[in-house]
Amino acid sequence: MKKIIRFAEKHYNSISVASLFLVATLLILYMLPREGKFRYEFQRGRPWMHETLIAPFNFPIYKSEAELSAERDSILAGARHYFRHDSLVYDSVIRVYLEYLDSEIAEFAGRPSPEEGVQQEAAPPVGENFYTVAKDFTDYTKELLKEIYDKGIIEPGETADRIVASQEPIVIVRKNIGERTPVDGFFRQKTAYEYLTDNIDEWIADELSDKPRVIEGFFNRLDFSGFVHPNLIYDQAMTERVRQSMLDEISYARGMVQAGERIVSRGDLITNDVHRILESLKREYETKVSGANLNLVLLGQFILVFSLIAVFYLFLFNFRREILEDMRKTLFILLFLLLMVFVSMMIIRFSTVNFYLIPFAIVAIIIRTFYDERLALFVHTIILLLVGFFAPNSFEFLLLNFIAGIVAIFSLSNLYRRSKLFLTAGIIFLAYSALYFGIAVIQERSIASIEYMNFAWFGGNGLLILITYPLLYIFEKSFGFISDATLMELSDTNQPLLRKLAEEAPGTFQHSIQVANLAEAAIFEIGGNPLLVRTGALYHDIGKMTDPAYFIENQTTGYNPHDTLDFEESAQKIISHVTRGVEMAKKHNLPEQIIDFIRTHHGTTRVQYFYRSFLKEYPNDEVDLQKYTYPGPKPFSRETAVLMMADSVEAASRSLKKTDVESINNLVESIINSQVGEEQFTDTDITFRDITTIKAIYKNKLRNIYHARVVYPE
Repeated sequence: MKKIIRFAEKHYNSISVASLFLVATLLILYMLPREGKFRYEFQRGRPWMHETLIAPFNFPIYKSEAELSAERDSILAGARHYFRHDSLVYDSVIRVYLEYLDSEIAEFAGRPSPEEGVQQEAAPPVGENFYTVAKDFTDYTKELLKEIYDKGIIEPGETADRIVASQEPIVIVRKNIGERTPVDGFFRQKTAYEYLTDNIDEWIADELSDKPRVIEGFFNRLDFSGFVHPNLIYDQAMTERVRQSMLDEISYARGMVQAGERIVSRGDLITNDVHRILESLKREYETKVSGANLNLVLLGQFILVFSLIAVFYLFLFNFRREILEDMRKTLFILLFLLLMVFVSMMIIRFSTVNFYLIPFAIVAIIIRTFYDERLALFVHTIILLLVGFFAPNSFEFLLLNFIAGIVAIFSLSNLYRRSKLFLTAGIIFLAYSALYFGIAVIQERSIASIEYMNFAWFGGNGLLILITYPLLYIFEKSFGFISDATLMELSDTNQPLLRKLAEEAPGTFQHSIQVANLAEAAIFEIGGNPLLVRTGALYHDIGKMTDPAYFIENQTTGYNPHDTLDFEESAQKIISHVTRGVEMAKKHNLPEQIIDFIRTHHGTTRVQYFYRSFLKEYPNDEVDLQKYTYPGPKPFSRETAVLMMADSVEAASRSLKKTDVESINNLVESIINSQVGEEQFTDTDITFRDITTIKAIYKNKLRNIYHARVVYPE
């Protein structure tokens, strides 16, 4: 048991990383659809490249999505809107109307006689037959309103407007019986009111032509606007229910293929009809396999996923082992991989949007931003292989997205220029479109038959690429990464920390700029991140701001405070700028990648000047090497190694009394060879060939800095 515990403690990181990969494998396996995979690959318009295919069982020939969509559209175009006839509306309106009419008649009948000017109680003021006329008018308008309400007044709104504009018939439901009614078989409120008033005007003109004007005036001034209310209420629930029942009656198949029937022979061209039969067989086969041999399907999926994840692990183990040694970096890549697989499986399962909308190229962009091109392409490929086995049109899916990923990697050289991302999104759209057009022309053999809507999905894919910027910010803050955009921001010399360095330690600031130029040129040549090394160089000596006068580049008055210190104290003052720089960087929230340059730019070398001065002054005394040695660590990347060389070479070059070619060459050779001899680069992947290239670059740069100038006449 103790051996197991000791083994676990010793290999804790390796066990943790292996566990992450195993968990990722199981999660991917859980997300995959539980269905078999049709063994044959085929494309419309291409020859059948396999053996003669015989139907293994009876299966229906399913209609294509385009056919089903056309049938649905046809059914919905012929579907009617349902309106419920509310008979209670008429009863309510007619009651109010009669009360209104009786009130108006009573008020009119009680008016004083125009001849006598006195109140008459029993007789109407305008003649004995007024009540007879009023009764006839009441009976007529009641029948008129009943006619209008029996026909129906449609409820106002967008639905009514659309129906009237398109002249669609509707279905009016009276006592649970639906009746198809043309557009002229019902009223709108306006037309109902107009119909009512027009008929009343005609009645008045016909029936009251021989009556006194005062009676005609009474009926003309009656207001009927308050008695026209909708009684045809739109029944959306019934409309949707009827439409759904009509859609449910659609047959998803158009014929059957019998077991033993030949489907296609080797070399036969896969026409549209044959392609539809093959798609139907594939659908039935995968469904039957899923139900009958679920455990075998699960086993096959596990082998597939485990193999791909294992290959990915081996790639990292052999070529990017530093990622496996950092749990945070490993977790980021696996989470990103899981996210893309999850999104893909959700879209495959629920078909919410077109599969072409998923921006797989964003994987390549983000991984390339934080790591390098080779890792980005490998991760992108692994994700495509995981998804492609279950994606529709697997070959087409892999080809389109693999090329789009390559285009993204090669076209996006940096992300600190915003226009670059827009350009990359446009190039990705063009790559998708061109490849899809080529495949579609081969399959359809007709430009008119191409699904042009897919180009719109490709456009949406390109737009989604633009979310890379906010995603980069989220990943930077969540996982401690650093992007080119952040480096560009930090390398601005107007940053508060760099401005403070320029004001309080101007000599150190100028030294840092020269070091940045040297290191950037070298890393660009041997391969690395020039922006990272430049930013690191600008900040590598910020610790000197605490005591700038103790560093010779900031001494302008001739006074040297080291004259009052012993050699050990002077050495400690010089060494302390590393630890103080780290503290200052953390206080100002600089990324760890930049702080690494501060920690490592002297490695574990010694403060040679004061160390040698001590040996010269006290040759017989024992020296404490620890007090003259920087705390380290040694450089552990190409960028930090290049900065260490540039820092030492630039600082030493300022002490040259003679700046000719020979003295500069000897200086660069001696300093870098000394660092190699002290084994300062054993933790980096830098080679002797790289070091030779770096020496040549530094020699050339220093010669340009110290070249002879023309002496101007006084």
